[in-house]
Amino acid sequence: MAVAEAVPAGVFPPPSARILCVDDEPHIAAALRRLLRGAGHAVRVAGSGEEALALLEAESADLVISDMRMPGMDGAQLLARVRDRWPAVARVLLTGYADLQSTIAAINAAHVYRYLTKPWDDQELLTVVQQISDYQTLQREKERLEALTRAQNQELAQLNATLEHKVLERTAELSEAHQKLKKSYVACIRMFSNLLEWRGGPLAGHSRRVADLTRRTAKVMGLSESDQQDAFVAALIHDIGHITLPDGMLARPVPRLSPEELGKYRQHTSQGEQLLLAIDDAHAVATLVRSHHEHFDGSGYPDGLSGEAIPIGARILAVADTYDDLQIGHLSSSPLSPADARTMIAHGRGKQFDPEVVDAFLQLLLKAAPMPEAPPIPTAPADLRPGMVLARDFQSSEGVVLLAAGHVLTAELIRRIQLREAREEAPLQLPIRAS
Repeated sequence: MAVAEAVPAGVFPPPSARILCVDDEPHIAAALRRLLRGAGHAVRVAGSGEEALALLEAESADLVISDMRMPGMDGAQLLARVRDRWPAVARVLLTGYADLQSTIAAINAAHVYRYLTKPWDDQELLTVVQQISDYQTLQREKERLEALTRAQNQELAQLNATLEHKVLERTAELSEAHQKLKKSYVACIRMFSNLLEWRGGPLAGHSRRVADLTRRTAKVMGLSESDQQDAFVAALIHDIGHITLPDGMLARPVPRLSPEELGKYRQHTSQGEQLLLAIDDAHAVATLVRSHHEHFDGSGYPDGLSGEAIPIGARILAVADTYDDLQIGHLSSSPLSPADARTMIAHGRGKQFDPEVVDAFLQLLLKAAPMPEAPPIPTAPADLRPGMVLARDFQSSEGVVLLAAGHVLTAELIRRIQLREAREEAPLQLPIRAS
């Protein structure tokens, strides 16, 4: 799969999901059942890991939500067995214990989609279920499109030279299918990125800004389209390993972390790589995520790589990431101005950063600003028309990107946006590009 602009999670009404809730405390299981059934989902409950497996043998599910601490088989062991037997079933860990090692073990062994703490926030839990439903819908569409592509390739192999016009028609259809695959992939990536943005705090918006700087720098340096895509996607989710770290640690600048906290913080690059290795088409991206804290002189982490042994995408991402971190105060006691951040980047040339990347990055920042475009036109969902183009990112009230700038609206998408407005009972305004 490859990257393109897509319809992210959160725009569509959530479809009904088949959910299995596992908790040895009956009142907890009952509370989960009430909440999720009230949202229109089909819910079953189990009081133990063994009972949950038996229920899944009888009838599968879309999602398993399991408590961590249970007698006998704990939540991590249960979700690992679910992953082995039913890999398509999404997995969420629910725990009332601040047990980082158990959480990391569950992420590594069971590849859980998310972990939540007790007592949970109802809206957060419902949002996670919606994101999982959206993701599974995208996966099913991806598989359908891949099957369509394979079938069309077989048809093309049977065409003879006298049917050139049919070959051209099929090529156009394949191109359209490929674009849809690209949209499905980027929607999955934006879903991961939104998980990070959802936590808020000083890092809110950080990934989107770094991704924009990374893509622009990669283009200036003449990287191939494929390498530009990988660098952009890696920048969107370069800090996905932060989901294993507590909010209190992320809220403090790195220099203020204790030695023990700093050791855990430095594991986020390798943990981010592990989370992405389960996605076949994200292996190149996973390598960039792992290496974006390596230093050009070999003093970085986690592998101590130096020079051109560091992938070029990771070298670019390292500069863009540090530049934004300096301005939000993540790497210093107080935020730096853009000018001071550029100075710090220049001082790291040849030491922390690749000199060629620094030169291209600073040139990009200092070049003359382009002529301003016409301001966007705020447009209510009822006034939207197919073919309109978003001038800016369309975000939820929590700051999550629902539709990216440049997205072309379709009749079906407009219908779903109108449904979202009606469901939330709050007026929406979309920034539409002036024609």
